[in-house]
Amino acid sequence: MDKDLKFIGQKKNLIENRTGYSISKLLDFLKIEYEYNNSFNDSNLNIDFKIGDKYIKIIEDESDMNEFRIIKDKFPLLDLIAIGKSSYLGKINEMDSIFMFDKNSEQIGSIFIEDPSLAFDYAHILPLVEKCSIIHGHTSTIMVEIIGEMKNNLVIDFSEAKKIIKEALYQIDHKFFINKKYLKKEDGDHYFIEFDGPKGYFDLKVPKYTTYLLDGEATVENLSTEIISMLSNKMPSNVQALGVYIYEGVNKGAHILSYI
Repeated sequence: MDKDLKFIGQKKNLIENRTGYSISKLLDFLKIEYEYNNSFNDSNLNIDFKIGDKYIKIIEDESDMNEFRIIKDKFPLLDLIAIGKSSYLGKINEMDSIFMFDKNSEQIGSIFIEDPSLAFDYAHILPLVEKCSIIHGHTSTIMVEIIGEMKNNLVIDFSEAKKIIKEALYQIDHKFFINKKYLKKEDGDHYFIEFDGPKGYFDLKVPKYTTYLLDGEATVENLSTEIISMLSNKMPSNVQALGVYIYEGVNKGAHILSYI
């Protein structure tokens, strides 16, 4: 395993990794004097190469990255660069540093699923919008984007993703959506909904099993967020973000993209 390999440099230094060995070979070739594996400023902080008053920190893992950040924070004027794998490029705000592409490093990809079968029917009320402040319904189709680290060149298998999405839609299909703030009371089988809107005062008694209470108004934006929440717990651990498009009728809808 690469992590168990050690390298002997020209100056008989025990080099910890391939990147360090490559740097030592380059410095030796250029006949540049350096010190290797120094504890910095009499502390527990380690910097791999010291070249005069300049320093190089090699980033091989999370601990190296955290140590680099600590050194930069404590000594902002230090002439220091990081050299490491491309997977850490976005995690260090240090544009002067050098990151080499590593085929085995984390690769982020996305897939999308759009199918006529991914649809649901619902009724809702938007008391704050005059046109929509009465009970009305829609048939909405959705498209889901799944973003994450690729495993064996896959984010997730399409059939697995489609199954998860359909199970989520089944829970909200043919439901009445309403903001839970309009809930005045409930009994064993019913919710009692009341609000005074642009179209008058509404006093509704609705069955619990056909009603879906939301944190917020029953807009397509909020429904997108709700579906993301439902999907997130079912996704494999490599999935990092989800995007849900909901079409309300034709040529209009909402898209929410969220880390999970």
